[in-house]
Amino acid sequence: MQTSIPTLFMRGGTSRGPFFLADDLPQDQALRDRVLLAVMGSPDRRQIDGLGGAHPLTSKVGIISRGSQPGVDLDFLFAQLQPDKDTVDTTPNCGNMLAAVVPFALERGLVTAQGETSTFRVLTLNTGMQCDVTVHTPAGQICYDGEARIDGVPGSSAPITINFLDTAGSVCSGLLPTGKVKDAVQLDGVGELEITCIDNGMPLVMLRAADLGRSGYESVAELNADTELKTRLEALRLQCGQLMGLGDVSKKTYPKMCLIAAPRDGGSISTRCFIPHVCHDAIGVLAAVTVGTACVLEGSVTAGIAQMQSGLRHLVSVEHPTGEFSVDLELDPANPQNVIRAALLRTARLIMRGEVMIPSAIWKGQQA
Repeated sequence: MQTSIPTLFMRGGTSRGPFFLADDLPQDQALRDRVLLAVMGSPDRRQIDGLGGAHPLTSKVGIISRGSQPGVDLDFLFAQLQPDKDTVDTTPNCGNMLAAVVPFALERGLVTAQGETSTFRVLTLNTGMQCDVTVHTPAGQICYDGEARIDGVPGSSAPITINFLDTAGSVCSGLLPTGKVKDAVQLDGVGELEITCIDNGMPLVMLRAADLGRSGYESVAELNADTELKTRLEALRLQCGQLMGLGDVSKKTYPKMCLIAAPRDGGSISTRCFIPHVCHDAIGVLAAVTVGTACVLEGSVTAGIAQMQSGLRHLVSVEHPTGEFSVDLELDPANPQNVIRAALLRTARLIMRGEVMIPSAIWKGQQA
């Protein structure tokens, strides 16, 4: 016997995974996590017995419900799973999966289209972050076809605009959790390193690739095979977790580690991000927002590397292994070290609708 659970399998930005109504999953968190592990086929490197794609970017889940707070249309709980681990992490945000929340809600009737375009406020339960998401809804239905293109996804789709309302200190105590825009730390085998610890939607540790003897332009495959680099990055990550007030992060998926270098394809900065132990094929949405924020903060580790114009409004082009990601940032005129607006463009698509099956020994369903 197996238990069936209604799901829509969706791509959000450069990630994908199953989306569920919260009411279709167990309310008990421990049981819910066991169900999600069974859905994705974790722990198993290939995730051969589930929907997971054998990579952290395709081991993600979205859980959606109607808004629980005044002014909020939808609640979104993001769950990050790992192919070869039995963990379900609902601490961090995911801006890519966020792009599929409103399309899912329209598909499932949680909200109703407003006109040619529809804007809904989404609360990410993981961190309490709110954003306004605008999608195309001609004829009162969600539209996936369009001319918008994002690097890391083939073809084109209808644009989805995400305007983040308050991302500073999403997980940490504030935008700069160490209280400094730049810190100096000691790393065995390397010596003193300059870093920027920052959280404008995603906790990041940013450092110059050259300081670890790398160019910052290596391929994803090269970096994933670089055992020495990954060992040093993990040692640094554990140290910075304490500095950022996050405690022991050995079993956490944050902070992410981000190597930076000067842009070489006309952008603002070049990046290689680790999530946290695998090099990202692109860059996460909120990681891009956070990198862009560091680029506009005077004195950060990006100084002398990022190619930026002066002013209060910046379109920061963050280069990554498969292209670039543009982030629209606006600074507070009264305090140029404060970002008051962060907006970006994503796309999403419904891939499959149906029911996912799990062993009934794990959960017999809501009727039980």
